[in-house]
Amino acid sequence: MSVATTGLDETAAGEGAISTLRRGLRLSPEFRVGLPATLALALVATVGRVVVPIAVQQTIDKGLRTSGDPDVAFIRTTVLLAAAVVLVTALSAYLMNVRLYRSTEGGLATLRVKAFRHVHDLSMLTQSSERRGSLVSRVTGDVDQISQFMQWGGLMILVSLGQLVVASVLMAVYSWPLALLVWVSFIPLALALKRFQRLLSGAYTRVRERVADMLAAVSESVVGASVIRAYASEERTGRRIDEAVEGYRKAQTRAQGLVALTFPSSELVAALATASVVIAGTLLGIGGHLSAGELVAFLFLVTLFVGPMQVATEVLNEAQNAIAGWRRVLGVLDTEPDVADPGSAGRELPRGPIEVRFENVGFSYPGGPPVLHEVTVDIAPRSRIAVVGETGSGKTTFAKLLTRLMDPAEGRVLVDGVPLDEVRFSSLRERIVMVPQDGFLFDASLGENIRYGRPEATDEEVVLALTELGLADWLDGLARGLDTPVGQRGESMSAGERQLVALARAYLADPDLLVLDEATSAVDPATEVRIQRALDGVTRGRTAIAIAHRLSTAEAADEVIVFDRGRIVQRGRHAELVARPGVYADLHGSWIAQRRI
Repeated sequence: MSVATTGLDETAAGEGAISTLRRGLRLSPEFRVGLPATLALALVATVGRVVVPIAVQQTIDKGLRTSGDPDVAFIRTTVLLAAAVVLVTALSAYLMNVRLYRSTEGGLATLRVKAFRHVHDLSMLTQSSERRGSLVSRVTGDVDQISQFMQWGGLMILVSLGQLVVASVLMAVYSWPLALLVWVSFIPLALALKRFQRLLSGAYTRVRERVADMLAAVSESVVGASVIRAYASEERTGRRIDEAVEGYRKAQTRAQGLVALTFPSSELVAALATASVVIAGTLLGIGGHLSAGELVAFLFLVTLFVGPMQVATEVLNEAQNAIAGWRRVLGVLDTEPDVADPGSAGRELPRGPIEVRFENVGFSYPGGPPVLHEVTVDIAPRSRIAVVGETGSGKTTFAKLLTRLMDPAEGRVLVDGVPLDEVRFSSLRERIVMVPQDGFLFDASLGENIRYGRPEATDEEVVLALTELGLADWLDGLARGLDTPVGQRGESMSAGERQLVALARAYLADPDLLVLDEATSAVDPATEVRIQRALDGVTRGRTAIAIAHRLSTAEAADEVIVFDRGRIVQRGRHAELVARPGVYADLHGSWIAQRRI
């Protein structure tokens, strides 16, 4: 077993535009739902656009050029038919837009859900290797860019392609030499657009990267606002944000500069094509090969033909921006979770006190030295274990491997004799709960945070859990009780209160193995005593492992495991370990001395 390299997969970055689009569309089948009907509506909307040139040609050649007075009846009939077709065209365009928006929103919703869920499937190592702002950018801003293209660019591609084909066919019917002249005029522009496509692809990839940098800088400055103010580093933080914004501005300006080159080019080609048609059409008319009505109609058709060619530059702009975003989203989805849920092939573990075994476990963070070396240890069911050691000795890594937030690079971890990587996540998370150091709370009420691991719990059950933990008086002191808002990240509460809520959350979830990672590190001494007493009842009958700096936890444990430089160097009861020279006795002596100060 090995730890996968962290960081998001960049395989998609090297793919071509067409390949990226195909993969993206396969991920969201909703894009293709009802596509034949949408294409049929697009065809009707497109064909309807040529009714005006045809009506003009018929009116000039037949309605106005009959012998004697104009044929008013013919003109009226032609105009009414053209108006009816225009109405049908408008209705078809409306229905096409509605269907296209519905299908694209459905497809993009699927893409967002897949991306968000996959982010949660990634290991803690992979997530921590990517800046949070950048990660959020991949599954929000990048998907929004895809949305903009699919709803506008996709529509324009459908209409423009149809318009090009219909206009070309009708131009060829009226005069194939003039049609060939128009096509030849646009060949250099088409060849140039292919070159621009490659340049824009790289330019917009850099734009999406700079957006991620900007979001990362802004989000960190918001989350770390208290630290920034505490160290009076507003100016330095402002410079960092300014640099990120400036980087985005430069990348976007360069990309838009490339796009700007295409607009005058298409305008120039369109003007040349129109002028050529007027000159050549006049000569053909003089020679009797083209009527006045056909020439006027042809000029209308040239406008219909030129329009999509000019729009193509803007579509190309949006397409490259969207493809750059799609590549970044695919980079998330292509990243294989290195801590994978075995799913239906995994095993369910029956409820009951858990036995834990580490067999020759080794671990190192990517690019770093080993932090655990050949750790072998057995933890009996219903035992209360304290894991102690100096900072950096491997205690927290031990806890993360036990809860399978990470997988070992060597050896294996077993619960009740079953390798941890063979246990379904649903069973694992139900039976093993970890209370981390930071006591993270969600922006919701106190009650909602406590019942997070057991949403179906009633208010009465939540209150009972707090009472059993000795926190009833604390709850009574809150004006709104369980309805008390905790704020973003629990900022409305003190660090100690956040830890109390995290403990109550774990207790209410009723796990069979409780892992406490420095669970009392942020609690004042009086609250620590109250929590410690409550934990005696909480841990009774279940396996409990506490990672502790405060050795009062070790004094109350059934057994103490001592880590030093990634190895287990001592194990035994508190009284035994403190009585003999060694790492634990030194730690305990330092702790006692610190308490006396």
